[in-house]
Amino acid sequence: MRIILTLALIATCTAAAEPATWHQWRGPTRDGVVAGPWPDDLKKFEQIWRVGKLGPSYSGPIVAAGRVFTTQTVEKKTEVVTAHDRATGQELWTAKWDGTLSVPFFAAKNGSWIRATPAYDGATLYVGGIRDLLVALDGATGREKWRLDFVKELAAAPPDFGFVSSPLVDETGVYVQAGGYFVKVDKATGKILWKTLKDGGGMMGSAFSSPIFATLAGQDQVLVQTRTKLAGVNRGDGAELWSKEIPSFRGMNILTPMPHDDGVFTSTYGGTTRLLKITSAGGTLTAADAWSFKYEGNMTTPVVVDGHAYFLGKDRRFVCVDLKTGKDTWRSETRFGEYWSLVASGDKLLALDARGTLYLLKANPKEFTLLDQRKVAETETWAHLAVCGGEVCIRDLDGLTLFRWK
Repeated sequence: MRIILTLALIATCTAAAEPATWHQWRGPTRDGVVAGPWPDDLKKFEQIWRVGKLGPSYSGPIVAAGRVFTTQTVEKKTEVVTAHDRATGQELWTAKWDGTLSVPFFAAKNGSWIRATPAYDGATLYVGGIRDLLVALDGATGREKWRLDFVKELAAAPPDFGFVSSPLVDETGVYVQAGGYFVKVDKATGKILWKTLKDGGGMMGSAFSSPIFATLAGQDQVLVQTRTKLAGVNRGDGAELWSKEIPSFRGMNILTPMPHDDGVFTSTYGGTTRLLKITSAGGTLTAADAWSFKYEGNMTTPVVVDGHAYFLGKDRRFVCVDLKTGKDTWRSETRFGEYWSLVASGDKLLALDARGTLYLLKANPKEFTLLDQRKVAETETWAHLAVCGGEVCIRDLDGLTLFRWK
């Protein structure tokens, strides 16, 4: 019995010692929620290392057990993926390919460089290039396993705004919006397994939103927000389980839809903030508005804490919405930058403003509560921050920095 207990203790300690990771868009569960606890301020928030002089990127960093992956666009013509040692920031390998386009003039201020955040399954890194290219790289060596050119494969026009939808991975495949469709790709070969939800939205139908897994009305599915509608899709065969039109200005459905109980929260540019209720009758799923109100989300995907959604609106105010009643309980008086990336732990929120400031807030449904703030970058920070235990990894337009709470 003593031997068994000793072995169990060793196994428990080994598991506990493994570092926290951030392997995809919005973290381990893709909802921006991680384990804590976090301190009450940023006073002991220290820089561990920084890699500078990188080309620009909107891709969030991917943090594995021993390395950090980041992307960049170099000299407006080459896309580069780099692996860095997690402890030191030292470069371990790079991979590159030709890839560039110019976004429409009214979006030019946000740059024409790589956008989607990669996904990592512990062995392979799946990277979306701006010209609707999906590349699979060996995480240990950077060796290319396969690449899929959606423009050629699906006879599609190059995406006007680039490949924006961040890949989603499970044990069977890679899910992504590209080539004017929602597509599932075989992980081993790069072959398309199925395609669905042909997007007839404006500007060539280039999708912005990233998919997320959910169980709604008792059915496992993938939530997909196209340029024109929100839908639930069967993982196995791509069958559309339900859908609802979501009007927005120029098809700017940008947020990742957030499942909550049997509902889905979303908010659009030029449209409304709403919660869809998904119900089942005889195995057929339907979607209807539980509530909606006139308020424009923009790009900031919310985090949900204790039944309340927290997000930054198009008016640059931070907002709290009660998901049960559909009432915004408060809007901050302060206006911030154009975009926040958000991570929640317990009753605290970390928010990275596009202007390079990190905010620590209380998830308080009664009032806006700022606990602390700190400038963490001199250039813009559009990439989603990564939070792994006591470490925070931030990609600004010029470089990659790892911070640690002491």
